[in-house]
Amino acid sequence: MRIFENTNIDFIRNRVKAYFFSGVLILLSLASLVIHGLELGIDFKGGMEFVVDTDAPLATTEVRSVLTDVLGRAPEVKAFGDNALLIRTLAEGDINQRQNEIVNGIRTAFPEANPRVVKTDIVGPRFAEDLKRGAIYSVFGSLLVIFVYILIRFEWRFGVGAVVALFHDVTITLGAFALLHGILPFSLQVDQTIIAAFLTIVGYSLNDTVVIFDRIREYTNLFKTETYENVVNRSINNTLSRTIITSGTTLLVVITLFIFGGEVLRGFAFALIVGILIGTYSSIFVASPIVVELRARMPQKRRK
Repeated sequence: MRIFENTNIDFIRNRVKAYFFSGVLILLSLASLVIHGLELGIDFKGGMEFVVDTDAPLATTEVRSVLTDVLGRAPEVKAFGDNALLIRTLAEGDINQRQNEIVNGIRTAFPEANPRVVKTDIVGPRFAEDLKRGAIYSVFGSLLVIFVYILIRFEWRFGVGAVVALFHDVTITLGAFALLHGILPFSLQVDQTIIAAFLTIVGYSLNDTVVIFDRIREYTNLFKTETYENVVNRSINNTLSRTIITSGTTLLVVITLFIFGGEVLRGFAFALIVGILIGTYSSIFVASPIVVELRARMPQKRRK
């Protein structure tokens, strides 16, 4: 199935517009990360987390006020689905004792709610710091391994283009999380599941990029009389059908997961949706144009 067969779009000529669009998105993302920051889950922050299901919806502000008196400090209380609450507090004391205090406090203040804990998690501060460091190392380590892989399979220009595109994808997706947490009606906490989503985005975007790079290398040897820009354009247009169909079918699956996967998977699916869209864009408008720029500014030296 080829829905974009025989296209002749001049992607390379419009690369300056793409650079401007990507630059705006990256600046907005960095500003959001600095101003708003990320909402870290207990995996990276440490603490106790309880998901409390109730028979009737409760106002988070009222529950927070009640639990502040019960626990001696103000916990984080957020809506989690239709009739559930996500409650987070510091990792101090016994988790069973904290669970009983939360359930009894809500039952006393709201007898009609019939609260019951359906999920609990606890992470110590030191372990949370180790997890945070490991997550950062895993992302940057994957970028380094990818650069080496592209360097061996193609050449260093392709490696730079691939890594810049992946950095572009991860930064914009993180910026979306920073900008929209507290606005969207579902949790955008960054935990180990979200890190797995980011690594999935890196792999998916790289797959699209490598397909285009492989076609560029093939066409460079096949169309030796054409300019390099024309060869890259021809390569992108030739793989456009495959790129759109693959991204579209993957998006259908992820959107289905987002709608029907439940509250726990909403953040994971949201990260994949943003990442797939941005990754498809960057494979065409970021990675390949950077290779063209580097080849024009730093041409390969010919051997005598």
